[in-house]
Amino acid sequence: MVKDKVLKMEENKISDVEGCAEEKEGRGKLSSFMQKSSPVLILLFLFIFMSVASPMFLKTSNLLNIIRQSSVLGIMALGETLVILTAGIDLSVGSVMAACGCLIAVTSTKLGFPPWLSVTASLGMGTLIGIVNGLVITRFKIQDFIATLGTMTAVSGLALFISGGIPISGLPDILLVLGSGTVGVVPVSVFVFAGVAALIWIMLNHTTLGVNIYAVGGNPEAARVSGIKVEKIKVIVYGLCGFCCALGSLVMVGRLGGANAIMGSGMELLAITAVALGGTSLVGGIGSIGGTVIGIITIGVLNNGLDLTNVTPFWQKVILGIVIVVVVSFDTWREKKMKK
Repeated sequence: MVKDKVLKMEENKISDVEGCAEEKEGRGKLSSFMQKSSPVLILLFLFIFMSVASPMFLKTSNLLNIIRQSSVLGIMALGETLVILTAGIDLSVGSVMAACGCLIAVTSTKLGFPPWLSVTASLGMGTLIGIVNGLVITRFKIQDFIATLGTMTAVSGLALFISGGIPISGLPDILLVLGSGTVGVVPVSVFVFAGVAALIWIMLNHTTLGVNIYAVGGNPEAARVSGIKVEKIKVIVYGLCGFCCALGSLVMVGRLGGANAIMGSGMELLAITAVALGGTSLVGGIGSIGGTVIGIITIGVLNNGLDLTNVTPFWQKVILGIVIVVVVSFDTWREKKMKK
């Protein structure tokens, strides 16, 4: 009798453990489903709502305009995705983009540099600033938020210094192609955005560097124990983020027909919001480039729809602020669900 009771108790314990494991697995699947599907559902809802709210929304010219306007932010957000995947954050992307754009404008107009040299200098400066961000964070153990906040302030001053605090125009036509050129009816900037997205997708999904980026963001200590050079990976992703900002400046300069020191103002928050909207976890290790592309288009649809429905710029900022809070809150809730 006693033996039977003991065996029954053991069976009950095993059943309870299996039940808990199944429940945890179910929550994990639900969280994974929400992480993958919520960006698409949000975009679909916005698309339908704006289509009903404004008859102009579904016109081909307007849809192309959304993609054109989203390209600069999209290129920057792709770089930000790499940083956030490693559990970091870069607040300097808008300032870096502005400074690189001012460098292109000044060197090509006032200093007489050939276009290729102006572009090379800009891409080099953006990459270098990103590398410096990574080195400051990894060598001096300064939090990403604080380090890049300092860089944002410093590089904003650098942009003002380079430009002299005034807008610069009169750039060679070849430097305007990426931002204002078209192939048929499709803007060249769309091809640039798509090309960068494809390259980074290949890197994340089919290279050792991509595997290491996810590993560093998922568990840096485990990654370090397994032989991954965590600090080196972080420096690389910040350098790539800086390069994307410089590339985005080429497109922005082409769109504006010139450059100024404040043309990247506020874009760092939009980039981070787009990445989070796309399902990338702000604590690292989870996310995709496809999700970021959806997040970028969502931001573009939202901004465009608010313009078409004559919502004032003041209320647009209020709505965007609410979106940021909701996205971050959802990300925090999702992380708690995954840990339970």
